[in-house]
Amino acid sequence: MTDSVRLHHTLTGDTGPAVLLGPSLGTTGELWRDLAADLSRDHRVVSLDLRGHGRSPVPAGPYTMEELAADVVATADGIGLEQFAYVGLSIGGAIGQVLGLDHADRLSSLVLCCTAPVFGDAATWTERAAQVRREGLEPLVEATTERWFTPAYRSAQPDRVAWVMDMFRATPPEGYAGCCEALAQYDVTERLGRLSVPTRVVAGAEDPGTPPEVGRRIADAVPGSDLVVLDGAAHIANVAVPEPFAAAVRGHLARTAG
Repeated sequence: MTDSVRLHHTLTGDTGPAVLLGPSLGTTGELWRDLAADLSRDHRVVSLDLRGHGRSPVPAGPYTMEELAADVVATADGIGLEQFAYVGLSIGGAIGQVLGLDHADRLSSLVLCCTAPVFGDAATWTERAAQVRREGLEPLVEATTERWFTPAYRSAQPDRVAWVMDMFRATPPEGYAGCCEALAQYDVTERLGRLSVPTRVVAGAEDPGTPPEVGRRIADAVPGSDLVVLDGAAHIANVAVPEPFAAAVRGHLARTAG
């Protein structure tokens, strides 16, 4: 296990409650460009680059989800934030679940997007980590693009898709592999009933990896939580349908304010 690291982050907005945004595997805080612009009108928004991604440190893997959550807390400490809302997508949502379970005192609210309490078979992630260390990320680009965006969106918005996939290609292989190994050991299924932070779950209606029924399992397990399903979105729902996505996040933040 490595020590926690201070994550590279971008601050948007200078008034209001703090909201930290955790992106997906293989992207950076830039993934939150649309939501950060929306929320920054009345929030202090912190868009994070996860460990091993973007301009954050890239320690040697494997990583654990507990370390990735501790990185978020250490970064909040460095900014001087005692409490914050957290919005996380995919692995960012897994980090959010661990934050809610292990650091609940730091969270005012939680939005878990296109995520799961366990991501498939551990061996698949271990094998992917080994492949990326050998070959880099380019062999994964085509299949990842197909999982992340619907065919209709890929056809209609090729520039937006290319923008996201350029982030993916630029991800350091060791950082991506280390996070794959964190996903391999991650499973909070039996702990979700202990998550007490006010929570909203957001799912893409056409997400093949974390479909709405997985979001429903989280919402059913977390006391007091609810589920919002966004039509026309696959896995990277915040990019595909930015306005409905922002509305879902804003609605939860407003409901849990104070």
